[in-house]
Order: sequence, then C-alpha cells, then structure tokens
Amino acid sequence: MAPTSAPRRTDEPPSSTAGTAPKPAPRISEPRVSRPAPTGLWALIIAGGYAAGLAADAFGVPAPYLLSSLLAGAALALCGVVRDRLPAPAHRASQALVGALMGSYLTPSALVSAAPVALPLTVVTATTIALSVAVAWFLARGGRIDRPSAVLGMVPGGSAAIVTCADELNADVRLVAFTQYLRVGLVATTAPLVAHWVTSASSAAGGHPGAGGGAGSGLLHVVAGSDQFTGLFTLAIIAVVGSWAGRRLRVPTPLLIGPMLVALVATLSGVVPGFAPVGVGQNAVFVLVGLDVGVRFTRRTLVSVRRLLLPILACMAVICLGCAGLAWVFAGVTGTAFTDAYLATTPGGINAVLAAAVSSHADVALVSTVQSLRLLVVILVTPMITRLLASRWSWPVGVSVTTAVRGQALPPRPPHRRLTSSRGQATSAGRQ
Repeated sequence: MAPTSAPRRTDEPPSSTAGTAPKPAPRISEPRVSRPAPTGLWALIIAGGYAAGLAADAFGVPAPYLLSSLLAGAALALCGVVRDRLPAPAHRASQALVGALMGSYLTPSALVSAAPVALPLTVVTATTIALSVAVAWFLARGGRIDRPSAVLGMVPGGSAAIVTCADELNADVRLVAFTQYLRVGLVATTAPLVAHWVTSASSAAGGHPGAGGGAGSGLLHVVAGSDQFTGLFTLAIIAVVGSWAGRRLRVPTPLLIGPMLVALVATLSGVVPGFAPVGVGQNAVFVLVGLDVGVRFTRRTLVSVRRLLLPILACMAVICLGCAGLAWVFAGVTGTAFTDAYLATTPGGINAVLAAAVSSHADVALVSTVQSLRLLVVILVTPMITRLLASRWSWPVGVSVTTAVRGQALPPRPPHRRLTSSRGQATSAGRQ
C-alpha cells in the first residue's frame, strides 16, 4: 500500500484503522501570559517612553525622546512583550501632529529663503532616487530577493505609502516593510548623533522658538501660542480637517501630508494663533514616533529575513554614505550649513528627521521642504520605475511567478530550471 502524504508523528498512538492516514494532532494554543488590557499596556509603554526620554535628556542624549522610545519599543518587541504595532488612534494622531508641526515651520520667509536652492535640490533628489535604484539592482542580482521588492525596499521616503503599494506591484510586502522601517530606524538612530557631532555649541543657541527647552516649554505649555486653549483647539481642527482632506484628495501619506498642507495655509495666512506643539506636547509626539518605528522589529520578522540582513544593511550603508556625499556637495555649492544639508538629504523617515532637526536646532523649514518634496516625488515615480524595471529585467533564479506583474504574460523559463517545493521535492518548472 502506498504511504500516506502526511508524516507519522512519533508521539501519537497507532491508528486503529489500517490504511488510513493518522488524524492530525489537535492544535495546541500557546499559554496566554497575564498582562494588562491593550489600552492600559500601551498607556504604560508610552509613559515609560516619555520617562526614558526625560532620563536621556538629563544625560545630554541628542533627540532624547525619539531615540529612547525607539530603543524601548524595539526592546519590547524583541522580548515579545509587544506583538502589535502602535494602536491605530495613536498612530494617526502622531502622523497628523507631525504634519501640523511641519506646516508650522513653512513660513513665507522660510519658503523664500529656500527658493534659490530649488535647482540643486531637484538634482539631489533625482540623484538620490537613481542611487537607490542602482543599489537595489545590485541587491537583486543575488537572486534571493526579487527586483520589485528590492526597489521598493531601497527607495527613500514614504515608507507607509511604499508598503501600501507593494502588494499592487507584486512585491513581497513583508520584506519591503522590514527594509523600509529598518532604514527609518537606522537613520532615526544615527541622524541625531551625526547632527549633534557636526553642530557647534554656538550654532545650537539659535533655532525655532519651539525647538525644545525654549521659552514656554513648561509642563502646562503644550502649544506655541500664549492662549493654550485656542491653540489646542486650532491644532485639533488642523489635524482632523487635514486628515480628511488628505484622504479625499488621495495625496501620498494623507495623514501626514494633509495636515501639513492645512497647517501651511494657516501659517501663511498669519491670522491663526500659535498651534505648533512645543514642550511636553512636542516631546509626546516624538515618543509616539519613536515607538511606532521601534515596535516593528519583532523576532519573527528578524528570523524571516536573517539571511538577507547583512546584504540589506550593506546596501543601506551605501545609500546613506551616498546621501551624505550629496549633502556635502550641496552644502558647498549653496553655502548651506552641512547639518541642514545632511538632515535635508538623509534617506530617513520624515518624522524621525524632523525630530532630529528640531532637537539639533537646524533649519527645520529647509529640512521639511526638501523632505516633503522628495516624499511626493518618490511616491509618484516609484511605481512607474518598478513596473518598468520589472518588465525589462530578466527573472532571477528562485523567484516565484507571483513576482510577475499582474495581467502580463510570464517570459519563457529555461527548460532545465527546476523549482523546489516547500517539502524540498524537485518539480518541473512548467508544472503548477
């Protein structure tokens, strides 16, 4: 009699019916660990992240609330204490508040000062995208990652939007998400340290009025205006209306760009009272941003990409060094401070870069303008570049047919190529 397909478990008693496959073992659920309700647990985590930020600030750590909460979130995720992402309301609130904060820095004088460097910024943006695509091509040559996933994982900016469109472009969503947020985590960790290293004590004395520790950063002062109630109400209106407008207009990353555009209009009008988060309010926003990035690095994710981790890190290092070189050239050509140029061109998440710019007292208006424009360009051109390269590049060894662009015929495969099934048995390449 032919053996059954299911392997016999050694810890099961023999089946009483001859010739039939043994019954599958009952699914054993993992014992649940007693812990607080999700809302209470996250409240404790956020409070702990803020406390860690206070301690890091006391020791002079740059961008203390961002870095401490990022590291705390990563530690909790790797230890298995947190298995979910930041709750949706907290994530949406942090995105909207960061967008409002970005829009508050884009004053008329700041936009006028950025106008003369528009051409160099355009060249730097195009070069950054070209460098990312070139690095992705080399990463995909090894055959262990398909080309769409490599491109979507390496392009800088718009992590949430890039991950969202990964499934539509037939890329590995899990790998793209890990690569994007690994890049954001690395830049969020290193950018404040680099900015702190290259910034002198004399240049750190100036900056935006709301950039940490300034006047009006007391415990009860959470927005820039003197009337706290009116400022908080205005901030809430900008966040809600901006999020709604961003979704209706279908802009990239609507929860971030929508409030930023509404805040920009409010700032340019000059009649809206101070609404930008400062002091405790700003620090709480940065804690949410850091936790949102940190909790994504779970053990399961690291195990699933452990063989690709070193190549991905090497490619990210090349992109970061390339962007630092572009910042050096940009600073030399335009006369911009290297700290401002570095933060404006670094391939990191716009939320984390903004936190680093505020903490290092950099030109936040320039950083916000450049990062926002690059975000829009990346979101618009990346799907077209991915489809173009996926249709022209040859299929790498080991890539599944699911990486094909939907609606297009697969190119003929060599007759000698064989695919390996999940059980390790060789099957014909043409057998599906």
